[in-house]
Amino acid sequence: MSNKNEKNYNLGDHTLLRNRGFYFEDYETSRYKYKDKSKFSGIKLSLNRVSFIFFIFLVVAFVFGSKIIYLALTKKDNHYTNKSISTNFFNRQDILDRNNNLLARNVKLYSAAINPEFIADEKKLLINLRLIFPNMNMDRIKKKIKAGKYFYIKKRLNESERRRLWLLSDTSVVLNEKQFRVYPQESLFSHVLGQIDDDNLGISGLEKSFNKKLTKSKNPLILSLDANLQHIIREELISGNNIFQTLGSAAILMEIDSGEILSLVSLPDFDLNKRKNIEDPIYLNKITKGVYELGSVFKTFTLAAGIESELIKANTLFKDLKSQIICGGMPISEHDKLPKDLTAEEILVRSSNIGAVRIAQKVGVENYREFLNSLELFEKINFELEEVGTPLPFKWGKCTLETASFGHGITTTLLQLAKAYAIIGNGGYKINPTILLNKNITSENKKQIISLKTSDIINSMLRKVVSNKKGTASFADKKGYDVGGKTGTARKAINGIYSKEKKNKYFCLFVSNH
Repeated sequence: MSNKNEKNYNLGDHTLLRNRGFYFEDYETSRYKYKDKSKFSGIKLSLNRVSFIFFIFLVVAFVFGSKIIYLALTKKDNHYTNKSISTNFFNRQDILDRNNNLLARNVKLYSAAINPEFIADEKKLLINLRLIFPNMNMDRIKKKIKAGKYFYIKKRLNESERRRLWLLSDTSVVLNEKQFRVYPQESLFSHVLGQIDDDNLGISGLEKSFNKKLTKSKNPLILSLDANLQHIIREELISGNNIFQTLGSAAILMEIDSGEILSLVSLPDFDLNKRKNIEDPIYLNKITKGVYELGSVFKTFTLAAGIESELIKANTLFKDLKSQIICGGMPISEHDKLPKDLTAEEILVRSSNIGAVRIAQKVGVENYREFLNSLELFEKINFELEEVGTPLPFKWGKCTLETASFGHGITTTLLQLAKAYAIIGNGGYKINPTILLNKNITSENKKQIISLKTSDIINSMLRKVVSNKKGTASFADKKGYDVGGKTGTARKAINGIYSKEKKNKYFCLFVSNH
């Protein structure tokens, strides 16, 4: 219905009712227009939110990306970086002997650890561990678990142990794959090879001095040592220790022309596969690190100095040799009853202390000191191992010449003693002892320390020390070989006083077949 004054206008789907100068919109039309407006407003609002969130993500990505680039380009040398590199485990190269026998190699092994936070049933875990490791100290494991900190139960698992732990399916048991350094020869080369730490870095022996080469090179480190000779000599030393009840022993075998060391044994030794902190001085490398008074083996140098200076000859006779003399208020005596008249050669063959003193006095301090220094006996030797001893300093004062003539009052290492004897034995040419295989060593451009004449005369004397029944080393004569050498005995100095009971004994020798 409508009033009389109203007029109707039909505008398609829209109907406007006009009354007294104003109009009303139809409800349906008004709702349609409202919805349309709200739709576009929501789109604008959503676009603003997306843009804002995208901007935040972009900023975060930029910050983290910049940090990653910075860390990648920045070289870190701190402890954390080194440890990260080592635990990723760069391959450490093998160490081989001269015959390519394996002495050291990195292998992949598993270690087992316990994370106490994930232990569901402690009693069950301990029972399983006891079954897998019958000899394991369970009291220690219980204490570690109670402490609540992550700890290792064993660092080198065999395959059976690894598999049995894995089959437990216990979330508290952690199996880590890691490279370990394995030494197949165990104790045989302990003083030479040395040890590495848990980060696979060398801390002693060749492992330390050649750490860079072993970690960077693509080739193994090949030594001049011979594993077969090393084994034979070690067994003989062990036998000698048992017979004579000694505290320790050592032996070095070296090529006198090249200086290549074929064997270097120091006892007692230790198993390199069982990492230990070796502090007891008895485990000292007696060849390279130990510094000793060497006794009568020094008489060889006294004779060589006299012959080289042309002040004596092999047949020079020394008469009226006393059985004892006093020097600086201290007695110097013979080790045994000897003839009063001896030639220079006989003084060496029969190891006369008084005869050596007479020869040194004839040579004089300056000549004798110069000769010994030419053999580099009193300087720290340059060698591949860092464990090298320094001879004790001394002054050529009153009686130094006399005591030095028979090897007392002055010290050096056994390595330097071997070097000096090699020089005398090879014709007088200087050599540098080495533990590395060097196929390029030649006799060219070698420096001659002493004359070939002196070398030949001394070698002949040393041969008679062994071949002559009156020689002090006649026990070492071997049919089919020319063996020459010199024995030595020195009393050990304890708190500045020479002991009558405790002694060091030495034997330097040359061997060649006919």
